[in-house]
Amino acid sequence: MNEDDVDLSAFPPPLRKDPCQLYLISPQDVGGVFPDRLKAALAGGPVAAFQLRVKDVEQHELARLAEPLQRICAEADVAFIVNDSVSLAKRLDTDGVHLGQGDGNPREARAILGPSKQIGVTCHASRHLAMEAGEAGADYVAFGAFYPTTTKPSEHRPDPAILSWWSSLFEIPCVAIGGITPQNAAPLVTAGADFIAVCNVVWSKEDPSGEVAKFAELFASTS
Repeated sequence: MNEDDVDLSAFPPPLRKDPCQLYLISPQDVGGVFPDRLKAALAGGPVAAFQLRVKDVEQHELARLAEPLQRICAEADVAFIVNDSVSLAKRLDTDGVHLGQGDGNPREARAILGPSKQIGVTCHASRHLAMEAGEAGADYVAFGAFYPTTTKPSEHRPDPAILSWWSSLFEIPCVAIGGITPQNAAPLVTAGADFIAVCNVVWSKEDPSGEVAKFAELFASTS
């Protein structure tokens, strides 16, 4: 499949986009004082979603760690998304799940989670993967890493033009991810990203709310 032979009738028509929003991704360590840090971050400015991305932790323990974070997000009206695991998303009744390329099919996730849950798919730098995800019923597609990152190293380096291409054709939102900071995010926002996903740039700071506030200022100035 390529952009010339995709069936565009499978997608909703493009609409005018809302201003870009922030999509927070958790650090590996979400225990201890992290719930307080999450509260602080969410107080810094509008956040659309929070993704629990914790690797190599048994599901029962991860469910225990998730409980206060899910409650904090619900109180702040922030979508709570689980990375990789459809079974954990089902167990916790989260707002959705984010799937990597090896984590399952959006259609299968939809059958398990139901029609109201958000399903996102990592598409790296590939228009082909993004169109496949859209046709399979994904609620958003994620492109990246746009910049070097130590959070999840990636050899994929999409050009911001992929965001413009996607947003000009499809209503399904797109997420930009990978090494993004308040200082380098503007080209991705103006290119058409609906969401900017960030992790270490927020959690590495003593005051995470300050970094969230910087993104809020950027989004307001580029809307």
